[in-house]
Amino acid sequence: MQIHIKYFASLRESLGAGETLVLDAPLTVGQLRDQLIARGEPHAGALARGRALRAAFNQTMCAETTALTPGAEVAFFPPVTGG
Repeated sequence: MQIHIKYFASLRESLGAGETLVLDAPLTVGQLRDQLIARGEPHAGALARGRALRAAFNQTMCAETTALTPGAEVAFFPPVTGG
C-alpha cells in the first residue's frame, strides 16, 4: 500500500517537504508515526512522542487511531498559534 506523507513548518525544515512510502501492512496514523520515529534521526527527533504534533488524513484533521488507506495523504505539523 502506497501513502504520501507531507511535513509542515518546523518538521519541513528537518525532514523536507514529504515522502512516499510503500507499507507492507495496514497502519494507523499513530503506527505510521512510530514507524517513522524508529528510522532514527532526523525522524526520531522531529516526530518524537514528547512533541506536540497534529496530523491530517486526506486534508482533514484526524486522531492517531485513523486507519490509513491506499493512496492516502498524511500530513504532520506542529500546533499553530496566532495573534
